[in-house]
Amino acid sequence: MRTVISQDGTPIAFDQSGQGPALILVAGALCARLSWSGPELAQLLAPHFTVYNYDRRGRGDSGDTKPYVVVREVEDIEALIDEAGGSAYLYGHSSGAALALEATASLGEKVKKLALYEVPYNDEREAKLAWRAYIHHLTEALAADHRGDAVALFMQYVGMPAEQIEAMRQAPTWPLLEAIAPTLAYDHTAILGKDWSVPIERAARVRVPTLIMNGGASFPFMYETARTLSKAMPYAQLSTLEGQGHAPANDVLAPALKEFFLG
Repeated sequence: MRTVISQDGTPIAFDQSGQGPALILVAGALCARLSWSGPELAQLLAPHFTVYNYDRRGRGDSGDTKPYVVVREVEDIEALIDEAGGSAYLYGHSSGAALALEATASLGEKVKKLALYEVPYNDEREAKLAWRAYIHHLTEALAADHRGDAVALFMQYVGMPAEQIEAMRQAPTWPLLEAIAPTLAYDHTAILGKDWSVPIERAARVRVPTLIMNGGASFPFMYETARTLSKAMPYAQLSTLEGQGHAPANDVLAPALKEFFLG
């Protein structure tokens, strides 16, 4: 593990592996650098890239300077890019893809190419109503410091059965999830936003080659969102990974990323 200091003084922890062009992996909600697919994905990509798998602020071994604003996370990515030599490729998953999009729109030429997997925006009216209710209850749970309830609320929202959530509450990994529960507000209230709409105008500011992916076996709205984003971005291409859900298999994802970034 190494650390880099972000602009506001927050230490950002990361693991570096491989050799080649720099590639930064950006995790989604409730994921730290050692508790998502990042380590395995980094191993598959290391023969071709110098891979940076990092703890977003508020997670794992990184700091969490308050108050939170999205621009601080963009600065964290910029600090990693500077550490990597001044430019890098970005790959983001789920709400991490929304952050990677935001960073690319802000950092310009420091990001050479951008790959996104299932940015979870949704323009459907009923979905927006459910999202607003979720954000309301999440805000209440975190304000009361009921971190376990916040984690359970998120799991319930994404469709996890109640008995499975209860079993996870008894698992030894549950305290780790509770520890980073406040970052649910970072991803959902701040980055994705209370409206949850596809940020077409912001996406149009991304002027680098972009690969926008969805899973063929995932939620239907993910394809619609990917298609909308691909139309908004001037240098975007749309790709469906057949048979994949919201968490794609690394042995399917890694070749797609290699082909895009090195092609």
